[in-house]
Amino acid sequence: MSARFEEIDWRPTAMGELALRRRWDPVVEKDVYEIKLDDEYLMSSLFTVAEEELARRALAELTGAELDVAVGGLGLGYTARTVLDDPRVRSLVVIDALAEVIEWHEQGAIPLGERLVADPRCAMVHGDFFALVRSPGLTPSAPGQRFHAVLVDIDHSPRHLLNPGHAAFYQPDGLRGVRDHLRPGGVFALWSNDAPDAEFVAALESGFADVRADVITFANPLQQREATATVYLAHRR
Repeated sequence: MSARFEEIDWRPTAMGELALRRRWDPVVEKDVYEIKLDDEYLMSSLFTVAEEELARRALAELTGAELDVAVGGLGLGYTARTVLDDPRVRSLVVIDALAEVIEWHEQGAIPLGERLVADPRCAMVHGDFFALVRSPGLTPSAPGQRFHAVLVDIDHSPRHLLNPGHAAFYQPDGLRGVRDHLRPGGVFALWSNDAPDAEFVAALESGFADVRADVITFANPLQQREATATVYLAHRR
């Protein structure tokens, strides 16, 4: 059994105090990795089903091969890893505003980091995803690149934001911005920790086709009950 608790790294950042922790959880009898920003849990390896389903369901909407995918939000890497599990994926760009999180992956401090770094299809970009959405390209090195899928897992939900400055993204004009980075027929997908939000669905429908909100159910062993999250899916017309 591992030590009960370890703070692997702690950094002051412009967004707040960032910590990477590992703790032994006696309920599930395994190590759990967590990233915290001040008092907010950005990611826990205890609950990864919805993050993985974000990638699976988005890619299941696409046909063909040689897919180019962008992910906003790196976290512990579960969404990115699931994207790379699909052999049709030609390239993956993962954008994160916290250089420290990218560094932890590159150093192998996060379990999935070695896998992501070693995959030649995967590039990690330090940048503000929401600012890049308003620019000509999500990747500064390839302005104008369009993607088959853009997946976002940054805020807790369209209403529960890590930063108030993100709010404009979840309005019709902001969503039309991300649409412009998709190829025709491409898929936009968003993870949310909240139940489906009718107002956000309406905002998506103003610029996308075939919009739906899938409820993802997974076990919460700590509370001995089922928990839910939402994956929003929408297609560029």
